[in-house]
Amino acid sequence: MEMVRMTRTAMTGEYQAVQDYLYSLKACGVKFGIDRMRLVVREIGHPERSRPCVHVAGTNGKGSVAAMLESVLREAGWRTGLYTSPHLVRLGERVQVNRVPLSEKEIIAYVAELGPVAERLAESGGPGDRPSFFEFMTAMAFLQFERKRCDMNIIEVGLGGRLDATNVVSPEVSVITSISLDHCELLGSTVEAIAAEKAGIIKQGCPVVLGRMPPEAVRTIRRIADEHGSPVIFVEDEFGSDLRGYPETNLEGDCQRWNAATAVLALRRLGSGWKLTDDLISGGLRRVDWPGRWQRTRVGGRLLILDASHNPEGAHVLDSNLARLRAETGRRPVVVTGALGAPRAQALLAAVARHAGEIWFVVPKQARACGYEELERLTPGSFRGRVVRSTVEALFPEPEVCTAGGPEDSIVVTGSIYVLGEVLARIEPGRGAGEGRLQDF
Repeated sequence: MEMVRMTRTAMTGEYQAVQDYLYSLKACGVKFGIDRMRLVVREIGHPERSRPCVHVAGTNGKGSVAAMLESVLREAGWRTGLYTSPHLVRLGERVQVNRVPLSEKEIIAYVAELGPVAERLAESGGPGDRPSFFEFMTAMAFLQFERKRCDMNIIEVGLGGRLDATNVVSPEVSVITSISLDHCELLGSTVEAIAAEKAGIIKQGCPVVLGRMPPEAVRTIRRIADEHGSPVIFVEDEFGSDLRGYPETNLEGDCQRWNAATAVLALRRLGSGWKLTDDLISGGLRRVDWPGRWQRTRVGGRLLILDASHNPEGAHVLDSNLARLRAETGRRPVVVTGALGAPRAQALLAAVARHAGEIWFVVPKQARACGYEELERLTPGSFRGRVVRSTVEALFPEPEVCTAGGPEDSIVVTGSIYVLGEVLARIEPGRGAGEGRLQDF
């Protein structure tokens, strides 16, 4: 599919036109390989080389670990760049300096600057050399971090590692948070194959920190690291298997203790020049801001928990968290959920059905979303609670209203991160109108 060229309206700075242009890039799908990104950064003067960075990959936990690293470095007084994906509500959330997202004005300016670069690449090399949506956003991040003179950038991989657009960086430390089966159609059908793709971020001589993962993944990554002369620091080697000895963080759940330990090991590898004392690390971990990860809030006086759980490994963590919530409240929660793809939905609903009193299905506004019939078909036959079809708008008609369940029920919104984004836009209108069509990829 041929991408549309930049319109004059987009170049002159109307945000809706800018969104349309970015969507035209997104509509052509994922384009794996870093050759185009190498062309882009060469055209714009290699801003990715101007500041040191930590590069974070992994099946799960990479966003949380990135947020932890950023929080600690900012706690220590450094100016931080944070690049993550997807966004929850607004596009600018992907690119943050000291946790301040890109503004609409900045996005307009970067599109005006980068759009002609994209067109030149397409004219000289053909349409296949025009950057994808994700590559375009990655270029924005590199330029923003250079111009804001960030001291350290935390760069989260979009998908995989070896062929991801972010893999043009040369980090101080590489981090691989976890390995499990997800995106198998793109990354491989075995843990070893996926580990090899994630290990593609390892650079010559650059230390790599590994979070909690299966032994076969560790073996694969160690082999690749050895080939690059890169030391491996494995969280279980350093902290053991007893979670009571792991660092604490304000993000809930055992998985966040593993993530915190992973972040600590990466921070220690940065060296003494960063002045990251134990007290600063502890303080930063206790003040992490990362919405949608077992995030507790209240709506109409009732407990509302927002928790992204988008693959089988995440569903296992969700199972544990829901069991703990039942013990805490003495009741089965009402669960609002939607998912992208049958394999993800099946694992998710197996966990939800074990603990929910009611399940309310919603369909996120994404092309890959499971419909109601598919979600109902994948719900375990053993579930005897109420199953309801609904929409985010009907369930959260106003910021302080949730129409699901009764006054004593706690509500858990889980599944696709896109569902969480739609809910957050409803209950926290200060975030601005949701930009859902630019979320996927």
